[in-house]
Amino acid sequence: MAEISTIARPYAVAAYQLGKEHKSLAKWSEMLAFATAVSNDVQMQAYIQDPKVLSSTLQTTFLAICGDKLNEQGQNLIRVLIEYNRMIILPAIAAAFEELKAQDEGVLDAQIIAAAKPSVAEIKDLVKRLEIKFGKKVEASVSVDAELIGGIKIIVGDTVIDASVKGQLQNLAYALSA
Repeated sequence: MAEISTIARPYAVAAYQLGKEHKSLAKWSEMLAFATAVSNDVQMQAYIQDPKVLSSTLQTTFLAICGDKLNEQGQNLIRVLIEYNRMIILPAIAAAFEELKAQDEGVLDAQIIAAAKPSVAEIKDLVKRLEIKFGKKVEASVSVDAELIGGIKIIVGDTVIDASVKGQLQNLAYALSA
């Protein structure tokens, strides 16, 4: 997985720089999302992975399906990915691009994992506190994991805040075993 993200990152950076230079980050977001959706289609996956399909045929077909959803630069990216047999990394490129865009806009993604479904007010309060802590706007996704037993776990980038009962029990077990 790390290898795919390592290969995808330079493509994402290039797309991001082009988008930033031409003030078209939103357009690049749309193009990458659309091209990723097309490439993730089951039939298209089979077509992309078929060794009998020539890269020129794949280019023509893929770009025809995308139609006017891709501008010339977007089409060039697809051509390069097909030419170097790297269509498999398109979703990783889109994800890395969105990360770069979010960083530029000062937005952080946060995963809030709770043992029980938190109220809307609790989520708003938590997001507000995270925004103060990190000094950036925070967009949170909330999920419920009963295995936490109680409490909450928050993941923001590389930072993990584990205030769950399960996490506390694991820390206690580690401390006792040391």
